[in-house]
Parts: sequence; C-alpha cells; structure tokens
Amino acid sequence: MSPVMTGKERIFKALELAEPDTVPVFEMGINEASIVNLGKQFTDDVPAVKHITDMDLEEQLRYMDLLSLILKELGNDGISTVFIIRKERVGEDLARDKYGTTYHLSEVGEPVPVEGPVQRVADIAKLTFEPDPGDYAMLQYLVSTMGKDVAHFFAIPDLFRFSWQLRGGMDKLLLDYMRNEDLAFALARVTTDFCKAALGLARDHGADVIILEGDLAFNISTLMSPDQYRKFIKPYHEEIVSFCHEKGMKAVKHSDGNLWPILDDLVEAGFDGIHPFQPQCMDIKEAKAHMKGKAAVVGNIDCSFLLPFGTVEEVEQSVRETIAAAAPGGGYIISSSNSIHPGCKPENYIAMVKAARKYGAYPINL
Repeated sequence: MSPVMTGKERIFKALELAEPDTVPVFEMGINEASIVNLGKQFTDDVPAVKHITDMDLEEQLRYMDLLSLILKELGNDGISTVFIIRKERVGEDLARDKYGTTYHLSEVGEPVPVEGPVQRVADIAKLTFEPDPGDYAMLQYLVSTMGKDVAHFFAIPDLFRFSWQLRGGMDKLLLDYMRNEDLAFALARVTTDFCKAALGLARDHGADVIILEGDLAFNISTLMSPDQYRKFIKPYHEEIVSFCHEKGMKAVKHSDGNLWPILDDLVEAGFDGIHPFQPQCMDIKEAKAHMKGKAAVVGNIDCSFLLPFGTVEEVEQSVRETIAAAAPGGGYIISSSNSIHPGCKPENYIAMVKAARKYGAYPINL
C-alpha cells in the first residue's frame, strides 16, 4: 500500500499533471462573513462579522485562528492567503490604500476602485510602489498555524488588475489599450516589477503556489480582445511565471468567465494551472480534455447557484460528476467556481469537501 500523501504533495502532484492518492481540495477565498458562518459549524467561539478594513490586529488574529480551525477540521490540502494592502477609511463607504487608489467598500463584495493615482505616464514616477512586511501578515501567520504539510497558496493581483487599480477603474485601462499605449505599457512594466518583488518576498515567507488574480473575461468572452491580451498582458505573464518557477513556486492563473479565446495563450505563458473554469460558460469535461498534458484544471463546483441554493445531496452529486469528468489521469484540483462568499450555505461547502474525499480516491472509478 502506498503511503498517504500530505496535502502539499497532493497539490504539487496535481499541478505536475500526475495522479496523487486522492483529488486535492483547495479554496481560493473564504471571506469574513463566510469564515464566521463556517466557524459556527465547529465552535461557539466566533467573532462578530466585520470588514477587514475595520479590524484591529487582535480581531484579525481571531479570524485567522478561526480559519485555521475550519481548514484543519475539513482537511483541505491547500491554504490560500492574500497579499494584504491595508486600506484606511476616508468616508462612510470609501477607503484609500497606501498607493493612492480610492475604493468603494461593500459588505458583500470586493472593494471597487473608483479613483486612482495614475492619469499619465509622469504620475508613475511619483509612486512609492513597493511591498512591505505588513503585506504578508496573513501568509506568515497561517504558515505558522497550519504547518508545511499543506500547500500555501499566495494570491496577488496580476499586472492587469494592479494596472487598472492604479488607473481607478478597468474601463480606463481598456481605453488606454486603444488610445494611450505608452501609459498601458508603462503600467505593465511597473506592476510586473512590483509583482516579482512581492513574490520573491512571499517565497521567503513560505509561499508554495502563487495565484495571479485579476479577471480577464466575463461569461460571453474576454474583457479585451485576444490580440490585446497577447500585446499588453501575455509577455508580462510569461515573465512573472518564469520568475515563480525560478524561485521554486508553482503559478496558477485565476479568472472568472469564458477564457476559451485565450486559454492556449495562458498555457503558453507557462501557468501550471488555471482556476476556476466557471460552469456557466466553460464545461469542465471539455476543458480537461483540452488541457490534458498542458496545465492543471482547478475548479469548478458552482458557487453562483449550487452552493447558495442547492441541497447537500445536489452538492454531492455535482462533486461526483465533476470528479468523474475532470479527475481521471490527474491534473485536477477541486474547488468552488470562485470562492466561498456570504451567499454560500456552510453545510453545502462542508458537503462539497466530504464528497471530494468520498469519490476522489485514485484510481478514479465512478
């Protein structure tokens, strides 16, 4: 009998397109309210729901301790932490980060940039744009509490997302691709350099796998034309992925939406895995067949309808069908189709993880 693998070994085996002992379980994001809702399934000692912008250090540690408890109870193989750029409130529903981007805050979604510090190329030289130790607090803490037998994923915006945050909105950067190429290229250069510097420090703090965040598509197609992706983004993705590999880390690209027009480009950029193959626009079986031998498939249990509104039985059936479609031959990591947001029923996420263990043992025979 083969020895039981650690979570980290399972994740790396899958990202190397081989079969581990069982399908690895991973989740890119579990937000504040969801941490509390899931925590209630395992303990009575849970904090009040609070936005991270308003937490002091003690409150942040309570949340991370609760997240550690949840992930240990569930036995997830991969743990996701985020690059935390602190924001300070500058109004009732506004906050500003240290680089000068102002965001609109929401209780149910991510902060949305509404004003950025870069309007022209000359503004870039005025930025003090470099990572600092406080950006890695979550990574450092969870490495210490979870240990090194799990794979530590570190999520950071890619150059596309960093660029449109500095511009104060995605629409501004997409217009730059047509009207102001010099600014688009200058932003790509400075944000790529920032990513590489930040990822080097992440590796020093224990990161095993990098997730480059930043949606490139919506349900119908990509947000930019494939030619614009190849011109303004792909060369820099290649550079960042190569840097990760040189440092001994794997690299996964996250994007919602229909990635078919640029899926081969992402593979050519060198990503070890793609996440999450949103079921509303990408069939997991078709994606796995296309990606076989090229890059790992990470996803795609529906968090838009199934996890919020489905039954435990429906979740188990979906997990079974997804494993049957995507897991044979290896190169598959199961997760939700985006993240565990406040609308997801905690009992459904727990059912998802349990079903992955029930049906995910190799060789797959469903």
